[in-house]
Amino acid sequence: PYPLPLTAAPPASASRCRFPMASTAPLEGVSHDAGVTVSTSESVGQNDLLIVGPGVLGRIVAEKWRQEHPDCKIYGQTATTDHHSELTKIGIIPSLKGPRVDQKVPYVIFCAPPYRTDDYPGDLRVAASNWSGEGSFLFTSSTAVYDCNDNGFCGEDSPCVPIGMSPRTDVLLKAENVVLEAGGCALRLAGLYKKDQGPHVFWLSKGTVDARPDLIISMIHYEDAASLGIAIMKRRLRGRVFVGCDNQPLSRQEIMDRVNRSGKFDGKFEGFTGTDGPLGKRMDNSKTRAEIGWEPKYPSFTEFLGLSN
Repeated sequence: PYPLPLTAAPPASASRCRFPMASTAPLEGVSHDAGVTVSTSESVGQNDLLIVGPGVLGRIVAEKWRQEHPDCKIYGQTATTDHHSELTKIGIIPSLKGPRVDQKVPYVIFCAPPYRTDDYPGDLRVAASNWSGEGSFLFTSSTAVYDCNDNGFCGEDSPCVPIGMSPRTDVLLKAENVVLEAGGCALRLAGLYKKDQGPHVFWLSKGTVDARPDLIISMIHYEDAASLGIAIMKRRLRGRVFVGCDNQPLSRQEIMDRVNRSGKFDGKFEGFTGTDGPLGKRMDNSKTRAEIGWEPKYPSFTEFLGLSN
């Protein structure tokens, strides 16, 4: 119902998501047209950052990274030139898919969705080739890879959907494998939202939706996803999988009850009319929080709306 970041998956033989087996996909024959051009005359700073896919999440990452590293250079790689002028205005040096970099960058975060490319894992290989191996390489994946559709609890180490069961999760898991093999980390994000983006906005625009009201959705605010991503990158970890969520999952009905009650939106949601179909999952990232030392700015969608739990 709303865009989620994608990730790569471990092979079917890996029973747990946290330690996917190494991919055997060859690295040769990768297109060289998705690199970012960094002038060889420029020196690379120790905190320079490349954002592949500087959309909503990537731009928030850039803003927060700049606050911590005011003298760094931030590069943004895009599929088209449509938003290059906007990126330049906010201090991101834009580039199209072009020649591979001569000078690699110490920090790389990949936020591009999988639906705009024919070879998502290949795009991750190119991103990995632009990483110097210092700093950190982080891929924003999705909690969609976890094999749970009965509103059950899931944590970092819960089983993933086996390869071959779903094209949507296959592409994410294969991309994750590329990243982990390169020494990068994956951050599996729950449903991203802010006031004007997320499932609640779509449902409110419809008024009535043919979907079951009791499906549980785990969520995380865009700002919190960005702050967690940065916290992970600063740890300079290698080959790890983390989860981003607010640990306060809600049903579709609970989400829209809160939207109606908040008084912050025009219109009123009437209801969900569906009665069957799969359910969701209740994500918990207590292990990620403990290791990274991170807490969200918005502990729940409820509190984000200014309501009490």
